[in-house]
Amino acid sequence: MYTIDVMSRVPVYEQVVQQTERFILTGILRPGDKIPSVRSLSVELSVNPNTVQKAVSELDRRGIVYSIPGKGCFVAEEAKNALLASRRNGLTGIKEQLTELKLAGVTRDEIVGVIDEVFEPGTEGVAE
Repeated sequence: MYTIDVMSRVPVYEQVVQQTERFILTGILRPGDKIPSVRSLSVELSVNPNTVQKAVSELDRRGIVYSIPGKGCFVAEEAKNALLASRRNGLTGIKEQLTELKLAGVTRDEIVGVIDEVFEPGTEGVAE
């Protein structure tokens, strides 16, 4: 389920956070679902347990997961809504990027083409 890109500049703990968020947004993980334990995920990914713990702590800080002592960590009821709101706040950054692209001479049609690629059915919002 989880994979780590060792060549990525994104820290391993952040890759775990991003993948967990994507699993929630795509419905792979639903509210109340248990996420893998720190130990099992660290073994699966061949990373230090402290790295996975850092990811879980970050998810907890963001309100995406909650822990029950002795039972594990679970997806919070409002996780998806919190993630959607967070992503919508990112529209400001996209607007700034679009302004920069426009100033650099990128046409509206080129930008719309990229948007159409991202929203094409079956791409899960991932541009290749």
